[in-house]
Amino acid sequence: MAEISYDALVEVFKGNLWEAELVKGLLESEGVQAMIKDETLSAVTSPYSGMGGTVLVMVNKEEEVYARKVVAERSKP
Repeated sequence: MAEISYDALVEVFKGNLWEAELVKGLLESEGVQAMIKDETLSAVTSPYSGMGGTVLVMVNKEEEVYARKVVAERSKP
C-alpha cells in the first residue's frame, strides 16, 4: 500500500459535523482519502443543537478536482 501524505490539504466541504461525516464517508466510498478538521470543538459544542461550530472536510491537493466533483454531485436534487 502506498504511503499517504497530508502535506497539502485543501478544503472541499464546510458544514456542521454530521454533514461533514456524511461527505467524508461519501468521498472515502469513492476512493478519496479525507479527514475532518475542527471536529473536536464541534463535538464539544453539541453538533445536533444547531450551535455547533463549522467543520471542514479536507483532501489531498492531488485529489481536489475529483473530490469537488463528488461533493457537487451529492448536492444535486
